[in-house]
Amino acid sequence: MSQVPDGNLQHLLAELARIDARIRRQVGLWQRAGQEAGDAFRGLYVSDAQADALLARPLAAHWGDLTTPDPAEAQAWALAESELAAQAAALAEAARNRGQASRLELLAQAFGLSRFEVDALLICLAPALDLRYERIYGYLQDDVTRKRPSVSLILDLLTPPGPERLLAQAHFDPASPLLHYHLLELAGDAGQVGLLSQTLRIDETVAAWLLGRYAPRPELAGAELFTPTEPPAGCLLPPEVQTLLSRETDEHSVLIFQGPDYAAQTAAARALAAHWRRPLLTIDLSLASTEMSQAAVCLALRDARLTGAVACLTGWDACLQHGTAPPALLTEVSSHPGPVILSGQAPWQPAGAERGRPFLRIDFPVPGYARRRQLWQRFLGEKLAPSDLDALAGHFRFTAGQIRDAVATARDRARQRGEPIGATDLFAAARAHCGSGLASLARKITPHYGWGDIILPADQIALLREIIAAVRSRPRVLDEWGLGTKLVPSGGVTMLFAGPPGTGKTMAAEIIAAELGLDLYKIDLSAVVSKYIGETEKNLERIFAEAASSNAILFFDEADALFGKRSEVRDSHDRYANIEISYLLQRMEAYEGVTILATNLRANLDEAFTRRLQFVVDFPFPEEADRLRIWQALFPPQVPRAPGLDLTLLARRFKLAGGNIRNVIVSAAYLAAADGQAVTMEHLLHATRRELQKMGRLVGEEDWANP
Repeated sequence: MSQVPDGNLQHLLAELARIDARIRRQVGLWQRAGQEAGDAFRGLYVSDAQADALLARPLAAHWGDLTTPDPAEAQAWALAESELAAQAAALAEAARNRGQASRLELLAQAFGLSRFEVDALLICLAPALDLRYERIYGYLQDDVTRKRPSVSLILDLLTPPGPERLLAQAHFDPASPLLHYHLLELAGDAGQVGLLSQTLRIDETVAAWLLGRYAPRPELAGAELFTPTEPPAGCLLPPEVQTLLSRETDEHSVLIFQGPDYAAQTAAARALAAHWRRPLLTIDLSLASTEMSQAAVCLALRDARLTGAVACLTGWDACLQHGTAPPALLTEVSSHPGPVILSGQAPWQPAGAERGRPFLRIDFPVPGYARRRQLWQRFLGEKLAPSDLDALAGHFRFTAGQIRDAVATARDRARQRGEPIGATDLFAAARAHCGSGLASLARKITPHYGWGDIILPADQIALLREIIAAVRSRPRVLDEWGLGTKLVPSGGVTMLFAGPPGTGKTMAAEIIAAELGLDLYKIDLSAVVSKYIGETEKNLERIFAEAASSNAILFFDEADALFGKRSEVRDSHDRYANIEISYLLQRMEAYEGVTILATNLRANLDEAFTRRLQFVVDFPFPEEADRLRIWQALFPPQVPRAPGLDLTLLARRFKLAGGNIRNVIVSAAYLAAADGQAVTMEHLLHATRRELQKMGRLVGEEDWANP
């Protein structure tokens, strides 16, 4: 069933009919000038008669001016064009009375187009809608290969001969509205140098918009025209934006959004568009190449003006050069009449250009603890234990978008199991949405141990529990109680684990990570330290830069490779060694997460260094009673054991740390499996001998007798 065209399309067709009448008149003049339409070689040669006619033509005139049309025919042409113009005007007036101005009129108003420029636009629009105009334009230009109107043809159609024709060429200057805003584009061939011979085509986006739809150009990949019906939920918006919405906001300002919370920036842009009762046109400039970024900005602002939308240019960082935007871009943004939002992450200052409008800055940092807690609760929409909400908000410094995505992932995990969503799902999803770049610089450790596995004196166990409590209490102490404003430089927690190898330092780190629900990454500092000056700092910077988005625990093993006792400066190497230590201390203090340093030789650490650490845990070599507990704790119950295993004897006779005892149990299990029997005392003694040999320790033969 055929549809009745809407008022906008009716007005556009009426205006095109008026232009069509002008074209018909021009074809009639061409035919009266004596052109042979049936000449197969027309346009490929110039006859003597044509040369004489060209010489007889006055300056700024065309061949149609040399003919005298029949008065009746001329009157008919004028009357037809006048009637069509009146019909178009009546349709436009009717649309205005309904409060629905036609798109053609809106376009003319938005870009300040004159009547001549509107008609030029329509002449270029005609072949985009009806291919017969391609052949007509080729006929009128005496060249069937020229399917688009040239500047000369447009002047022939719209201007009388003489000075007016010459002055009208200014409408096609690069700074004119038609070309500056890319409403029309020059599409001349290589051999067509002069302006008059240049052909013109209408921009595809403009043509589509006049027909009732928005179709962005390929340079604006990912462009989205969104019409918000109401502001989003207020808890997504920073307080500064809520304040902005509570008063009459000046639409003439350019808003600079900067910070890592992209989801909050998007929500703020939609809220402002709803507040201003405008559509929102979002263009991601990061998808455009560097050399095309300025063109993308111009097209984006053109489309925002075309659609009457708020221009939200995301990925603005792609346009920055040396901490600011190029002056040409600032001029383009400043001259845009509508509201503009420049959205990015890096801080920058507008400089180097005259600005006719204010630039207002709104920061979107990672939300604070209280706000993160609200966001977790809002996106979850279900009741969760307050302690779990506290832990999620405290441990994961997420933006609003990351919290939204983590909750969605947790729902997927729970749905896959067919169970309600729980804290385990949320913590696993949160870890999955942390930055993964650290995996290329450190080794991720999956915790396997709990409190029942670690054997330490009671005071050390209590200290480890105090550390976990301190990490969990950071938000309340630093944010709610205000200690983070003056007394504590950052929200990070730094600690030192000192003790001989195998005494449980790595196991303790795994237990802390498991209790807090955080990822654990182990960094071998001996591999980070470089003999080349400055390389150690670069390696450390890469680690901490990636860790900033990981929300992970950093476990620096073999710390004495770098944190040896700082020496007096005797030469340049001593000076640079101390610089490396100072640099690491600064980065540790600035890191918002948990940092653990492990060393075998605490004596190599001076007081100035340990004073800057929040916790120091000593891991002593286990005494006999602790060694027995370690033997008992590490022996898996599934391992078949022969009667008569004397773990008390092994704990008393062999002074081994927990790591060595673990190795002995594993080796004995392999020996028993090879013999096809349960683990016997002989297997354990043999494995112990091999472990001591590996350690370089010798024991008398009487120590190996099986009692």
